[in-house]
Amino acid sequence: MLLRIGDRAPDFEAETTKGWIKFHEWLGASWGLLFSHPKDFTPVCTTELGYLAKLEPEFARRDCKLMGLSVDLVEDHARWLHDIADVTGATVGYPLIGDCNLEVAKLYGMLPADAGDSSQGRTAVANHTVRAVYLIGPDKLVKATLMYPMSSGRNFDEVLRLLDSCQLTARHKVATPANWRQGEDVIIAPHVPNAEAAQRFPEGWKTVKPYLRVVKQPS
Repeated sequence: MLLRIGDRAPDFEAETTKGWIKFHEWLGASWGLLFSHPKDFTPVCTTELGYLAKLEPEFARRDCKLMGLSVDLVEDHARWLHDIADVTGATVGYPLIGDCNLEVAKLYGMLPADAGDSSQGRTAVANHTVRAVYLIGPDKLVKATLMYPMSSGRNFDEVLRLLDSCQLTARHKVATPANWRQGEDVIIAPHVPNAEAAQRFPEGWKTVKPYLRVVKQPS
């Protein structure tokens, strides 16, 4: 099953580096970022986990929980975390799922149903599609997805920017333009008529085109 924006994020139970979790219960009423890796002890992923560990306070400030997934044993994860700390200087505090039976990877459409039921003997190349990012809202719906190849490290600064946009547009009837950053002008959602916009944005807006109304970012 290929997950799309608006789909309900599948619930699951799994062993992690922080103990046994029930995913939806663990998320609670928070936002969540679930991101996956094809295999432990891979170079690009080592840099990614460390960098995200340094960004974790920023995600926490936005009430967004982090969880990683790799199709290896939790015991392998524990050994890998020492390498990540050595390479990046960061301590990973968020949980990593041990998906050694490939169940979660299949549940989220990252591996085909006929991929087998064990990570043993599988190479990183065989798992190359397990390189996804899922941004999940408090309603447990998928708000955004990103897919990266093994050769390209993920830009988690961009993921943080995406989270800011998703949270802002969930609270207000606005959209964010290209390359938007916190504090910059936004766009009034096209489905909002001018009469309603006047109530929501009493300071007014700039009409660039009838369908493009630019307004200051709501607080």
